[in-house]
Amino acid sequence: MKWQEIRQKYPDTWLLIEAVEAHTTNEKRRIIDRLAVIDAFSGFFDAMQVYKKLHRQAPQREMYVVHTVNDDIKIQEQQWTGVRGIG
Repeated sequence: MKWQEIRQKYPDTWLLIEAVEAHTTNEKRRIIDRLAVIDAFSGFFDAMQVYKKLHRQAPQREMYVVHTVNDDIKIQEQQWTGVRGIG
């Protein structure tokens, strides 16, 4: 689905979404061309709890927590350096 369709279907809602098709621009901005809604939530923290659980199970999935009040989804890619802890 496209973001504008999802915004109409889930007004004023926190969503856990997964990028189905996405690409990165030269400016290191991540553009989600098609996405799927995993679940809808009334609060941010509830959405993050489910995100953390699913991310631990399948870290290769490209998932985000977003709110439908936003006109578009803005994701800036960052290069991570250093050591990440397990847990």
